[in-house]
Amino acid sequence: MSAARKRVAVVGVGTMGSQAAWRLAARGAEVVGYDRFAPGHDRSAAGGETRIFRSAHFEDSRYVPLLQHADALWERLQQETGRELRRLTGCLLMGPTGHHQMATVLESIAEHGLDHEVLDVELLAKRFPQFRIEDGDAAVLDRRAGFIRPELTIQTAARRAEELGARIHRYTTVRDIVPVANGVEIRTDAGSEHFDTAVVTVGPWVNDLLPELPWEVDIRRLISAWYVPTTDAWFGEERPAFIRTAPTHCYGLPSPDGVSVKLGLSRALHRPVGDPNRLDREVAPEELEIFTELIGRHMPDLNPDPTRISVYMEGYTESSRPLVGPLPGAENVVLLAGFSGHGFKLSPAFGDIAADLALDGASPQPVDFITTLDRAKA
Repeated sequence: MSAARKRVAVVGVGTMGSQAAWRLAARGAEVVGYDRFAPGHDRSAAGGETRIFRSAHFEDSRYVPLLQHADALWERLQQETGRELRRLTGCLLMGPTGHHQMATVLESIAEHGLDHEVLDVELLAKRFPQFRIEDGDAAVLDRRAGFIRPELTIQTAARRAEELGARIHRYTTVRDIVPVANGVEIRTDAGSEHFDTAVVTVGPWVNDLLPELPWEVDIRRLISAWYVPTTDAWFGEERPAFIRTAPTHCYGLPSPDGVSVKLGLSRALHRPVGDPNRLDREVAPEELEIFTELIGRHMPDLNPDPTRISVYMEGYTESSRPLVGPLPGAENVVLLAGFSGHGFKLSPAFGDIAADLALDGASPQPVDFITTLDRAKA
């Protein structure tokens, strides 16, 4: 099999890289991973204990087949490892009926026949009294949705890759990726190594490692905050994750331990990051004002004083579509970058797509709308 003859470097063994390493190793490739820290670290986008999985999509219904592919791979990784990485609790999608994202999510549900429930204001207030509903709001319960455990997932995928024969160099920073004859050279402080192909999944360090990248990846500093409810409504029989589209885009997840609720915000409400190696992890009191306003307006039974605050980084593209595919002029370098805040739920699918591209040069998955090849032609 051709895959067994290929040596593939995975640069960055985080959200996407750990999954790529697993899928490559599962197909018989000789996989060597490099990470400046270690799988499951909290220095970029994968921390915070929970992330949302959902089958419906706000941004573009073309993601739904990729979400379905990811769904199957989430199940496979859990079966192979015996770890609960994801729990399906549902996800409540809320916003004004006229908001474009609410229209898109309903289109994606109708187009793909997704399991869902539309809730009117009265039913929403009865079933989920923790939310304050405004005139003109609509709500959709995505049943094939829930939460993912990000740090556990990354460590589990990396460990599974190692069980299948991959090697991972922890606390090893890649300084340069150089296309050479018949492959790619990976250079670190310890020396250089030759590979047939490299998969680059370095998250917020993409601009540092690839300064000549022809597409802009905007690195943003994200804040997650945890709040304790003052009533038990958040932890009844139904405990869905939730997303509100407007007037302020936010999301949240009741914690698996039944103690707190994690809240997060969208890209526009986060500061840009100049140097990912010097991320400001201190959160000023005024940065929490937007959270306080959201709680007062939409979630009044949360205590407005957070019990925990964490800072992370994510990369965004202008279109909010990720960069997936070969680098221009370096066909043996496969890039995955700029997932714009909605990549974790899709990470097994993109890891599998990275394996396709690294081993076969193409993927059967429907990625034409996000491939770097199309953008290079534009």
